[in-house]
Amino acid sequence: MRATMTPQELADRFVRKFGSRVSNVQVKERCEGVKKLPQKTVWMTVSREDLNDAVAELISIDYPHLGVIAASDNGDMIDLLYHLQVFFGGKHEEICVVFTVQVPKSDPHVPTISGLIPGAVYSEREKQDMIGVTVDGIPDSRRIFLPNDFPEEVYPWRKDEKGIPPSMVKELWKVDRPTDRPFPPVAEPEPVEKKEPEPAQQAPSGGAAE
Repeated sequence: MRATMTPQELADRFVRKFGSRVSNVQVKERCEGVKKLPQKTVWMTVSREDLNDAVAELISIDYPHLGVIAASDNGDMIDLLYHLQVFFGGKHEEICVVFTVQVPKSDPHVPTISGLIPGAVYSEREKQDMIGVTVDGIPDSRRIFLPNDFPEEVYPWRKDEKGIPPSMVKELWKVDRPTDRPFPPVAEPEPVEKKEPEPAQQAPSGGAAE
C-alpha cells in the first residue's frame, strides 16, 4: 500500500525543498456532491525555470495524473496552471496540486514537461495554438485544434491585439439567409399588460339554523 500525506504536509515539503522559489502556497478544501466529499487542493506559484524540478519533486512523492494545463490572459502576463493529482484513485486520499507559472508576453516561452509526463504534450500543443505560448523542447509542435491555414500570430484565447479580430468573427445566422425572411429573424414579442389581481371575496359567514 502506497504511503500518502496530507495536503499541508505536501505543501510544507515543497516549501522546505524550494524555499523562496515557490510562492503563494495555499491549501484549500471544499466539499462536493450530495455526500459532501472533501476535495483537497494545494496551490503554489513556481517560475518556469523551476517548473520541471517542481514536477519531478511531485513525481518523487507519487506519480501524478495530469488533468489539464489551463491558461489565462492576465494583461502583460499569461498564467499557465498545471493541474495534477497525486494519490489518484485512493478513497478520499486524492490531492490536486496546481502549479501556476507566470509567463511574460514579452517572452512567451515555457519548457516542456513531456520528458517527465509524456501525455502533457497534447495540452502543451493546445497552449501554443490557443494562447501563443511557445513550449521549448516539445517533441511534437504540430497544431492540434487550429487548421494549418489559420493565420499566424492570432490566438483565440488572447484578450489583446493578438486575439481574434472582428474581421474573423462571422454572424453565422446571416450566411445564405433567404432574402424574404424578416429582420430580425424572430419578431419581438408584444408587451403583455400586467393586470392587478382582483381582491378575494369573502365567503358569507354561516348563521344558526332556524
